[in-house]
Amino acid sequence: MSNILIIDDDAGFLERIRKYLRERYPELSVATCNDPVQCLASISTDLDLLLVDLEMPGLDGSKILAYATSIGVDKNRIIILSGRDADYLHNKFPMGSCLGVLNKFEVDQKAVLDMIFHSLLKKKPAPAS
Repeated sequence: MSNILIIDDDAGFLERIRKYLRERYPELSVATCNDPVQCLASISTDLDLLLVDLEMPGLDGSKILAYATSIGVDKNRIIILSGRDADYLHNKFPMGSCLGVLNKFEVDQKAVLDMIFHSLLKKKPAPAS
């Protein structure tokens, strides 16, 4: 089962994405956290995907990205979410600094997340016989 952690201080957004993932991707194991400082304990190298909001009080997504990579989480398993426009996000997080940056409010960006979630399902190990 894929191991996904979503960190965002917006409780409404977390509830919507939890509901969406339960309905569309029930095979994925998803944990959510709305307190970035408390979430640090949940970040580990066995995460298949880490979704992090950029703007949060106390500890922003840039710092969480730095922490996660410092403990060995592959940067290609981390996505930064934000309400900011694409130009801002791509300037702040140049290609290669993480898997991607997505505007969490743009409908087209949901299609990108769907592709990622779908690929995680494909990587699931086959059941033991």
